[in-house]
Amino acid sequence: MTDYSRIDAYVLRLIEESTPERTAWNLEKIREGKKVEWNYIDGCMLTALMEMTSITGDERYAAFAEKVIDHFVQEDGNILTLKPEKANLDDINEGRVLFELYKKTGTEKYRLAADRLMEQVKAQPRTWEGNFWHKAIYPDQVWLDGIYMAQPFYALYVKNFGDGDFSDIVKQIGTVHLRMRSKEKGLYFHGYDASKKAFWADPETGCSQNFWLRSLGWFAVALADLADIIPEGESRDELTGIFKDLMEHMIEYADPETGLYWQVPDQQGREGNYLETSGSAMMAYAMLKGARLGILPEKFAEQGEKTFNGIIDRYLTFTETGLNLGGICLVAGLGPENNRRRDGSYAYYISEPVVENDAKGVAPFVLAYTEIKRKKGTD
Repeated sequence: MTDYSRIDAYVLRLIEESTPERTAWNLEKIREGKKVEWNYIDGCMLTALMEMTSITGDERYAAFAEKVIDHFVQEDGNILTLKPEKANLDDINEGRVLFELYKKTGTEKYRLAADRLMEQVKAQPRTWEGNFWHKAIYPDQVWLDGIYMAQPFYALYVKNFGDGDFSDIVKQIGTVHLRMRSKEKGLYFHGYDASKKAFWADPETGCSQNFWLRSLGWFAVALADLADIIPEGESRDELTGIFKDLMEHMIEYADPETGLYWQVPDQQGREGNYLETSGSAMMAYAMLKGARLGILPEKFAEQGEKTFNGIIDRYLTFTETGLNLGGICLVAGLGPENNRRRDGSYAYYISEPVVENDAKGVAPFVLAYTEIKRKKGTD
């Protein structure tokens, strides 16, 4: 039986090593020697910390999340370092914790900050089919990453402060299902250019040429979270159908021995490919949560637990300072035009740095851990 007892201490250690301006898990900023700005990387981790408090009752996790948010959110709801003109969906993600903080404290600035972010969502440029551009610098492009970055926040806003109409969210995900899913493999391509003009896009389909594990992970986590936010009904049924289909296909690509998934999921064992932590943790979380919500059969909870334990066995190492989580792809993307190295090729995806303790791996690992705790009880 896997010993989980030191994971709590690992997460608390990361908090102790962090300040709002320099979080121990944001390796991109650390490597650049820059202070942390409002960003999706910390947003992922803050979401995980809020879940840790929810499942354990230990307020230290949520207290740090609140400390970070208070550093950026001013009394009038203005968010320091946020640049709405960039129309960057990544910037929406950190706002997810505002709803829980507002519910917990009643502090008005959290509601005002959510309003600010919702204004950006409403103003976001769209493709001709109605889907959000990923960023202003990526015109007409839809990335799986962006579904996670924006749609759960959008749904939480509609649920908490809006009119309860989730149709726009469901329509956008339906378009992703229609345009970005491979009928042959049941997986989704990393990106889609509705104009079919990007250098990396297939001139006929507009899709990028490969599947990338973490982008599939973002999509899976978004669908699991949306299923938990949107009330039962026609809209939720459409989303859960897409979710179940993805999970049924994804499970086929799990490494039989470890339960992990490959950086390029459908090319297991190809030279340079490797079992990657962040996307594997996202799949573990999505499968565990989907089973807990009654959307997925119990076999997915078992597979999610196997994947989580596989991450621990392969990539969680014990050192003098505690634990370190390795096997995390630091970053990957498509373009822009002046960065043709990011072309969506197999060679590109396996070329990006693999690091330890970056939040893009740590946060989904912690989220999966909260689902393990729910499955086994909080002991």
